[in-house]
Amino acid sequence: MNDNDPDGGTAVTPSAGPTDAQFRDAAALGTRLFDDLAAMSSNPPGVTRAAFSREEDEAHAIAARTAAAIGMEISHDRAGSLYMTWPGADRSLPAIMTGSHMDSVDHGGNFDGAAGVVLGLAAASALAASGFRPARDLVIMAIRSEELVWFPTPYCGSRMAFGLLPPEDYERLTRSDTGRTLADHMREGGWDPDALIAGARELDPARIAAFLEAHIEQGPVLDNAGEAVGIVTGIRGNRRYRYGTITGAYAHAGGVPREFRHDAVRAGAALVSEVERIWDRYDAAGRDFVATFGEFSTDPAMHAMTKVAGRLTFTLDMRSTDAALLDETDAALRAAVRTIGKRFDVTVDMGPSTAASPALMDPGLMDILVAEAEAAGVPHRRMASGGGHDCATFAGQGIASAMLFLRNQNGSHNPDEGLRMEDFAAAVPVFARTLMRLLA
Repeated sequence: MNDNDPDGGTAVTPSAGPTDAQFRDAAALGTRLFDDLAAMSSNPPGVTRAAFSREEDEAHAIAARTAAAIGMEISHDRAGSLYMTWPGADRSLPAIMTGSHMDSVDHGGNFDGAAGVVLGLAAASALAASGFRPARDLVIMAIRSEELVWFPTPYCGSRMAFGLLPPEDYERLTRSDTGRTLADHMREGGWDPDALIAGARELDPARIAAFLEAHIEQGPVLDNAGEAVGIVTGIRGNRRYRYGTITGAYAHAGGVPREFRHDAVRAGAALVSEVERIWDRYDAAGRDFVATFGEFSTDPAMHAMTKVAGRLTFTLDMRSTDAALLDETDAALRAAVRTIGKRFDVTVDMGPSTAASPALMDPGLMDILVAEAEAAGVPHRRMASGGGHDCATFAGQGIASAMLFLRNQNGSHNPDEGLRMEDFAAAVPVFARTLMRLLA
């Protein structure tokens, strides 16, 4: 078996594993952990576990106590992320890692992020109860500060672990609710931003054979399809325009005929329609794509019911698992903007764009998850992840990575997140038997 090839090129077949009773016990453990997390971080409506807060600390402590009770070693890195390690027979082998984040958005739900840590602990407890012993280490990581709402940078905790966060960001980034820097919050918690600023690196990709992250789905696809889990094919990359403007001319709503107008809103509507036409073509061709005009505004100081609007600002977020498609769309959009500008006699400025590459999941790991879902009789599908996850950081380091989505009612980042415990229980054997294959 190649140390960095988790399924070793072997055929994907169902695995033996713990008994049904042991899986039920593991699911019950998960339910208790979710209840403990909700009680500790309740902030009606919903829960709040801010990055580098008392509540995030306590969430990590709850996980650590549970891991220690099933015989796992407990450690932390200099950024405060928690590592719960089940020692393998040969500790020289690269480890299998799993985990997710435990912070939440303000007044969010109890499951976003935390489900990945809880499912890892439930799976490990079932395997330990069955008498299974891993050939290599299993590491469950509770990752700090994933939610962008606290510090405005993606995947903060996992990027710190790999030494990927720019040194200047530790003193530059401030938490949205306190105005204090990332470094300040880290020092307050007893962690060591100065070592990371100096170049310390906590994780070595060569020492990680695979990374698996479980997470609630953040949309309605699985729930509408009646499927309990999703096997993620990739985390969508993006092309974003944050400062788009359309500049025309203000005019009287009744006195200026259509042909003499420089109407920023009509030009904006044409831009939205063009993106819709592009999206329709991609859907018809089975190509992965989503687009959102998250902001679309006229100027409150200038607009009025009886005015033709002379200025409109907008944002555009386009996502796909296909990097070439995003480049293709960008080119098509820029050509359309020139046409729209001429048609409505306005200036359309998309502004600077930012880009993030897609993170594709490992085909072998996806096949194992599919095989275990089928063996357990759990309804499932392969699907893209529209939201970003720490798994993208691991995949970006060349580590074989995979994600398992759990069906969730009512979306995420809101107090009404729903994860039925029967769906969590269905995911336990899928995840545990996948880990068992990789650890055997």
